[in-house]
Amino acid sequence: MSTPVLQIAEMPAALRDLLDSEYALLALLAVFVLEGAMLMYFMPSEAIVPVSIGLMGSTVTDVATIIGVAVIGATIGQVGLFVLAKRGGREWLLEKRWFRVSDERLATFDGWFDRWGPIVVPVSNALLFTRGMLTVPAGFAEMRTREFVLLSAAGTVVFETALAAIALGVIEVAF
Repeated sequence: MSTPVLQIAEMPAALRDLLDSEYALLALLAVFVLEGAMLMYFMPSEAIVPVSIGLMGSTVTDVATIIGVAVIGATIGQVGLFVLAKRGGREWLLEKRWFRVSDERLATFDGWFDRWGPIVVPVSNALLFTRGMLTVPAGFAEMRTREFVLLSAAGTVVFETALAAIALGVIEVAF
């Protein structure tokens, strides 16, 4: 099986080795928790599912498992960030060094949430470059946690399924 070389080259060797081991699903879950919490700065998040398919397998069961783990992990991470935003508030979160979103950028996403409401959570999770960015405004708005979980997971399913489809197309073309 072939995986796009660019994506594998961007992944740290230790993570690549973990995804090719018996601990692959646990490693994948941990990576997606970090990705969902907006704490994954060591590689592009859109490379994880395609590389995982290349390393772990591309059968229907493999792909469904990878997508399932991705959705569960990303949702756990996003719920963690959502709860921190809900309980800590804007100023507290902006003071944290690990939170790398500027006040101006956050204001933009606050505006989106104010204008469109909860529907922007799954929409933003389904789009490249905005994934997870509405997690914090949803927390600030004190959205119900159950509603956030469902909407966040729905958008993540769409995004990760699209990445898997693209990866499978690339892998199929390589043969």
